[in-house]
Amino acid sequence: MHAGLRITAFTAALAATFGTAYGVGQAFDPVVEDAAPTRHETHPRDSSEPAEEGDHGGHEAEPAGGLQISEGGYTLDLATPRVAAGDRSKLSFVIRDSTGRAVTAYQREHEKELHLIVASRDLGTYRHLHPTRAADGTWNIPVDLPRAGGYRVFADFTPARKGAENLTLGADLAASGPYEPQRLPAPNSTAKVDGYEVRLDGGLRPGRAGELKLKVSRDGRPVTDLQPYLGAYGHLVALRSGDLAYLHVHPNGEPGDGTTKPGPDVSFTATAPSAGSYRLFLDFKHEGKVHTAAFTVRAGAAQSTDEPHADESGHGH
Repeated sequence: MHAGLRITAFTAALAATFGTAYGVGQAFDPVVEDAAPTRHETHPRDSSEPAEEGDHGGHEAEPAGGLQISEGGYTLDLATPRVAAGDRSKLSFVIRDSTGRAVTAYQREHEKELHLIVASRDLGTYRHLHPTRAADGTWNIPVDLPRAGGYRVFADFTPARKGAENLTLGADLAASGPYEPQRLPAPNSTAKVDGYEVRLDGGLRPGRAGELKLKVSRDGRPVTDLQPYLGAYGHLVALRSGDLAYLHVHPNGEPGDGTTKPGPDVSFTATAPSAGSYRLFLDFKHEGKVHTAAFTVRAGAAQSTDEPHADESGHGH
């Protein structure tokens, strides 16, 4: 994953039948679960209000890339398009080149050859995983998706080829079982997770770069000894509600550069591809454990100053 931002928009396509690995160097990474699902409600929006989920007015910040499962001569071949909700299943996939051969050589970026994100389309479930690659190029990772519904699998990698660019390819994944959609959590500027409180300052702006500063504290005290996680003090993934457009950014600065402190602040520069609602997932590591704080923000709108929102119910590593 490059130091700049990568934006990949994907078409929304839910699986039609909802009823019908372990990482390189470590296993499961951050997991976010929202509270118990509630039925989706529809609220009319005045034309003067900012665009919300699924309403992406205006223009993309830059031409959208990766709209399909293939890009730049590479294809994400997902061998496991369906799993059973609530069951531990093996997710397998292959990255193929333009000749159809499995890719077996990758550049290591932030300590891994490939980063895998799995998110439900209602953004209530989030997984940041690092699968294991076999010699034949097949990637495997165990997953346990708690709720039935449509999911999106994102493979973020750079082939080990001279001049190769970082790519994020996506594929749909269905978790079978009784399905009930979950409403996107309300915008929040404070999140509580595992006894930590994370405060978000700044916001996303359509088509314009802006700073997102996140401050980590515990028991009312700033955390000033964050540990490097995948070569940084924090990682931020943003997914646009509606079509799950993918935005991955990295902090401003890195451990050991002589200026970046290990907390309590972790700063990012990001540009939203459009107006709309986004779900932000911040991964940070402290005292040997990775935690994930989640936020809902509306690009182009003033951010909420709400009470702390505790929406994480479990983390796996």
